[in-house]
Amino acid sequence: MSSDLGKIQIYTGDGKGKTTAGLGLAMRALGRGMRVRIIYFDKGGDNYGERKILDELKNKFSVSYEVTGLDRIDSVTKVFRFGVNNEDRQEAIRGLELVKKIFIDNDCDLLILDELNSTLGLKMLEVKEVLEVLDLKPENMEVVMTGRNCPDEVLERADLVTEMKMIKHYFEKGVKARKGIEF
Repeated sequence: MSSDLGKIQIYTGDGKGKTTAGLGLAMRALGRGMRVRIIYFDKGGDNYGERKILDELKNKFSVSYEVTGLDRIDSVTKVFRFGVNNEDRQEAIRGLELVKKIFIDNDCDLLILDELNSTLGLKMLEVKEVLEVLDLKPENMEVVMTGRNCPDEVLERADLVTEMKMIKHYFEKGVKARKGIEF
């Protein structure tokens, strides 16, 4: 693929659209014949609509994903679970091990690490260990990290940082997460 790949991009901030931006880039890359991998951090369960499309796309394009994390959305009440427990931490470590393997195998052109920033912000992983894994990144692999509360040390490592800033959000008026729009 293109020899100018290899940057680290970060989409962070309190506004909506970080995962959506990463997935949009995945669509663009697939359209250009690139190999795309996605690791979902802290997004267990079957609540995310884009995975249904990714399952279909993998039959035609070079795209795959791995899910780590517990299900944070209760299947009955649809209420989001806040807080971090030991199992959450173990799943985050598992996700980081998957990233390390992808780096060692160098088997994609674009790697999206969805919600890795949030996982760091919630202290499920140590910044130092994530930076050590980023040191293993192949020179030609583009990496996108999404999620709010990205630590400064990780921001410094990035080549591109986009902050999604919330100006107004319908959540403030009591609108709950909507199927097909927020998940």
